[in-house]
Amino acid sequence: FQAVEHDGRGTLPTHLSGGSDHPLCPSSLGCSDQGRIRLMENFLGVPEVSSALMAILVVAATITTFLGTVTGTAGGLLLLAFMTFFFPLTVLVPMHTLIQLGAGTSRMFMMWRYVKKELIFPFVIGSCIGAFSGAQIFVTLPSEILQGILGVFILIVMWTPRLGAGGPERLRFGILGAAATFLGIFVSATGTFLSPFVAHAAKDRHVHVSTMATLMAASHVAKLVAFGFVGMAIGAYLPLIALMICGTVAGNWIGQRTLTRMPEKLFRKVFQVLLTLLALRLLLGAIIEAGWLK
Repeated sequence: FQAVEHDGRGTLPTHLSGGSDHPLCPSSLGCSDQGRIRLMENFLGVPEVSSALMAILVVAATITTFLGTVTGTAGGLLLLAFMTFFFPLTVLVPMHTLIQLGAGTSRMFMMWRYVKKELIFPFVIGSCIGAFSGAQIFVTLPSEILQGILGVFILIVMWTPRLGAGGPERLRFGILGAAATFLGIFVSATGTFLSPFVAHAAKDRHVHVSTMATLMAASHVAKLVAFGFVGMAIGAYLPLIALMICGTVAGNWIGQRTLTRMPEKLFRKVFQVLLTLLALRLLLGAIIEAGWLK
């Protein structure tokens, strides 16, 4: 195969009209079509994907899912950032959502006994509302404002326990379902947004990881329906998606066993540090996009 640099003028559309970034994946998170690598080989019929790249992507799905399991956050965001080097946004968004749905579903089944099941129904109802309501409001907001708000909000909730645990739990997670899914249509940090609330509701690391996976799976389903991805041309990528989902299952299996051996205090500390760094990364991205740092 031949590797070439993609200059943003390929045959697949990569930008929305009226802006340089897809609202689902702002460039400050590493999600840009500039410099995307194109590989002139169609392994298993997958466009521009070689056998070597397919193997690399499956391994990446395994590793990031493992990290997401043992840290309680960031696995999906890491995989998204890596995949932007190889796929246009019009393909990346539905692919990543399907892969993360597979990852969350397999983790949910593996750890079902730990899930806080009383949170599922209100969260699903909220997710349905968030997926189908008022999307235009956020489309009109610059991505740097969204990222800045999310970054500050995550830090406040993470380090202010009373705020993260305020109000009736079911009502709180119903509202969170709407907010997380609503935001998930336009920014790529909804797992990061939801994590501190799950951390306050789940005092055990197994409950945290399993509940987080279940709620995010529900959010991904709602997003898929809202996006209408059935009409998008991703059928050729299904072999790759299926293999990457298998990779996430392996990552969940290894991560679950590692999590069992991890002390609770270590899990909490790693989670707090990593989530804080991700929130600061969002703030830095907002500052860069706003042009405050050259």
